[in-house]
This record gives sequence, C-alpha cells and structure tokens, in this order.
Amino acid sequence: MRRLPRPWAALALCGLALLTTLPAGALAATAPLDDATVEARLRKVATELRCLVCQNQTIADSQSGLAQDLRDEARALIRRGASDDEVRHYMTERYGDFVLYRPPVKPTTWLLWAAPALLAAAGAVLLALTLRRRARLPADAFEPDPELPEASP
Repeated sequence: MRRLPRPWAALALCGLALLTTLPAGALAATAPLDDATVEARLRKVATELRCLVCQNQTIADSQSGLAQDLRDEARALIRRGASDDEVRHYMTERYGDFVLYRPPVKPTTWLLWAAPALLAAAGAVLLALTLRRRARLPADAFEPDPELPEASP
C-alpha cells in the first residue's frame, strides 16, 4: 500500500479537524428551545433591553456576541424564577439605565425626556420671529431693483 506524503497527511488531518468543529459552532450559537413560556418571556424582555454594542437595536434584534450573552443571562434568570421586572432591574443594576429602551423619568433623565418638547418650542419661537420680521418689511422689498443691471447667464 502506498503512503501519502507527510505534508498531505497533515493537511488532510487539519481539514478533517475543521470540518468536525463546524457543527459544534452552529449548535453553540443557538440554545435549545426547551420551554416555550421561558422563550416567550425572554422575547418580551429582550425587546425592552438595548444592545450596548449596536446602534439602536434591542438585544432581541442584535446578532452581536454581547447581545447573545445578555439574552443567555436573561434566559437563565427567567429559568431561576425571576420576574420580568427583576430581570430588567438586574440588567439596570449591572449596565445602568442606558440598557433600558425606555429609561425611567427621574432627575438624571429629565433632559432626555424634555429635549424633544424644548426643541419643538424653540423651533416654533424662531418660526414666529422670522414670520413677524417678514411681515414688517414693505411689500416692494422683494421686488428686483430697477437700477441694478441684470445678471447675464
């Protein structure tokens, strides 16, 4: 029987090792759905928690590693009997109010909640001032001046 040269044997062995790890990685990425009620509660809580890595995504929508870790952590808490509020409280204690998609109204977040109304009011005031200033201008202010030469194209 003819023997394979050593470099080919080593390459074949490495390829076989890589092929055997692919299914293991796929299994590790998704945890088994053993309890439908746990998964339903997890989905509900996960839509209320922000991914700390991704821009404006919940941990339910994000595919980042941290989001997967947070989902796993929330799943473990739910399996241990924690309520949805306890899961949110745990995440808030660990990561701060930023992890909540709807942060609570308290003195540290008043500006966050009031900013849209303040910006809308400032825009309304600027619009009113601009319209009032325009109303004071004479009607012929927008007519072209006959003494100026016309611009040629």
